[in-house]
Amino acid sequence: MKNIPHDYYLRFINSSVYDDVLEFHYKGNFIFHKAFKDRTILHRLDEKHLAQLTGNELAFYPDLDLTIKLPQDNREESLCRNESCEHFLPLPLEFSDVEKLMCPLLSKSQDSYKRGYPSAGALYPAEIFLCSLTEENSNWPSAGKILHLLPRSRKFEVMQIETDIEELKAALLSSFNNIGTPSLALIYAIYMPKNLFKYRYRGYRMALMEIGSIYMLVELQAKSLGLACRLWSAYTDTMLCRALGINPALFFPVCVHFIGRQNETY
Repeated sequence: MKNIPHDYYLRFINSSVYDDVLEFHYKGNFIFHKAFKDRTILHRLDEKHLAQLTGNELAFYPDLDLTIKLPQDNREESLCRNESCEHFLPLPLEFSDVEKLMCPLLSKSQDSYKRGYPSAGALYPAEIFLCSLTEENSNWPSAGKILHLLPRSRKFEVMQIETDIEELKAALLSSFNNIGTPSLALIYAIYMPKNLFKYRYRGYRMALMEIGSIYMLVELQAKSLGLACRLWSAYTDTMLCRALGINPALFFPVCVHFIGRQNETY
């Protein structure tokens, strides 16, 4: 079979494994909605304890000096991502920049399945959706604002769903943090039937590792293009799947990657 339909993988998965992973994944879901903003709580830590517990390194022997100092080389010469963008400016992106952003994720040729990031067993369960968040994005190739990346074919697939930009923003930016106006959202989702049929439970772990590799490549490519980035998890899975036109029982959105431009003062 040259072109496998996406639901073909359902033949090969174990239903009990699938149900277990689905149940576990749903425990990590949040609901972001103004109706619940004063009724839900994540933890009971105050700001003092949060400040104490976050941003720290984990030392096994904090009271003993058993450390070896690293040389103070120039960090700018290293291969490092930029800091996360605090506030995006409402500026458009050229679609040529969007294409360049995807280059590290593509297969080198149509004759090779290998892409720019590692995948356990060459399963590639991570699916990447590109969402334009502004009408001003230059040269966007279709009326539809959502594209699906086909890395081996080196093409974009136009998602056949009528989702306007405000609906996309409502699904993506439903929390109450003001991060400005990102121009593009990349959504990294796991297609679960493709993920579990070979490695079963361990496939879920491998898929998360794969998406981490993908978004770091995107961060480095964005830096080379002068673009700002911010990873984002403040969304509700079902709302996001509905906006994309995908089944939330088969596709798990793992994270969102906002791309755009920022003021240099941030």
